[in-house]
Order: sequence, then C-alpha cells, then structure tokens
Amino acid sequence: MTRRAYFYFVLTFLLGVIVGGAGLFYYGWYFGHWRHEFDQNRIIHHMKRDLNLDDSQVQKLTEIIQESSRKRKELEQKNQPQFDALRNETQDQIRQILNPEQLAKFNEHVRISNERMKKQRAP
Repeated sequence: MTRRAYFYFVLTFLLGVIVGGAGLFYYGWYFGHWRHEFDQNRIIHHMKRDLNLDDSQVQKLTEIIQESSRKRKELEQKNQPQFDALRNETQDQIRQILNPEQLAKFNEHVRISNERMKKQRAP
C-alpha cells in the first residue's frame, strides 16, 4: 500500500472513533445514563472512603443526610404547586406564539416531559 492509502485508512479510523465517541456521549447524556440522581448510599460511600470516616461518623453522616433528604422532600412538596403554576404559565405563553403545526409538536413535547416528571416524582 502507498502512504496515501495508509493515511486515508488512519484518517477514516480516527473519524470513526470521534463520531462514535460523540454519539455515545450524546446517547448517555440525552437518555439520562450519565446523570446521577441523588443517591444517599453513593454519597456516604464516597465520603467514607475519601475522608476516612470511622463507623460512628458514618452513622452520624447517614442520619444527617437522611434528615436533609426528608426536609428537601417536604420543601419540594410545599413549593411544587408554585413551580407547576409557573411552568403552566410559561407553556401557555409559548403556545400563544406558535402556529398550529408548531403547537401540535410543542404539546407532544410537553406531554412527554410531564410523563417523565410523574415517573420521577413517583415513590
């Protein structure tokens, strides 16, 4: 083979790696595989390992994180109607500027988004 053929072979291979990597990153990010939900056990494990916590510290840390999580959920539930009202108001304003074709697509996006939120809120 000539040098030119080797060059094109290597270039094709590198472009394949770049496009494949970008596609994998897009898939992982878009479909949520690389976005981590808050996981108490993961946080505790990392802190125990990184900070070299003893058992009594781990127990206290667990209690602190559980209490914080409980308070956060209460706060979310308390303020959820306000967030829902704001989201609905925003969506209504967006609907006013759309033509019928755009409106149908937007409503489908809203429906999918609402389904995702219901799944996330479900215990």
